[in-house]
Amino acid sequence: MISVCLASHNGEKYIRRQLESILAQLVPTDEVVVSDDSSTDATLRIVQSLEDPRIRLFPGNTFFSPVYNFEHALKQARGDVIILADQDDVWLENRVALVREKFRDPPHARYLLVTDGAVVDEREQILHESIFRLIGAGPGFWKNLWNNRYMGCCMAFSRELLEVALPFPRHLPMHDMWLGQLCERIGVTEFVPVRTLLYRKHADSQTEFQIRWQPWLQIRRRWILATNLMKRSRTVLVREECKLKR
Repeated sequence: MISVCLASHNGEKYIRRQLESILAQLVPTDEVVVSDDSSTDATLRIVQSLEDPRIRLFPGNTFFSPVYNFEHALKQARGDVIILADQDDVWLENRVALVREKFRDPPHARYLLVTDGAVVDEREQILHESIFRLIGAGPGFWKNLWNNRYMGCCMAFSRELLEVALPFPRHLPMHDMWLGQLCERIGVTEFVPVRTLLYRKHADSQTEFQIRWQPWLQIRRRWILATNLMKRSRTVLVREECKLKR
């Protein structure tokens, strides 16, 4: 079972297009979890108008944070494999098929997959052929600590990773940094250079490739991320050592 987790906020312009591109690839036993964070536009009406039983909508949240809105969506997920989705992108027809193929025989119980995508404008005209090439995507603690290359919209991961990633620590810079870096510590991450989505860049985008240069804020947020990664991964690994000794 696949759970697609989508965090929405005032996404009326593009969310129908995104949901239709997702639902077309899912089977009846899959689900799309939509957690809405204080939308004031037609987002909820659009989601409800699709009348698809695979959509589980959770309205009325007031996190005012994409990080903890995604956390809420992940807490509702029931699938064996979780795929993250932004409200304004478009999934290409190969996305779910590739995820199913890679998770059929994963290299580790805690496995995180990152696929490539193209960057497009509001009209879906290609601006960059490859997200991976644009941001220098790839694994590595230090390269991703300061300038994150784990983009949530490109990610899928196992329930086994989700179970140790929740709950999110407070004051995380972004949810995707936490999931990617944590899996590097306690599982296996894989970057696959296959384009599976269109990442839409527009004036109302909720996230950016680069965070505005604010050195002290950057240092504080990265320190919070690094210390929590060490704590959580150590807890998991010590717990597993104890199980092996029994």
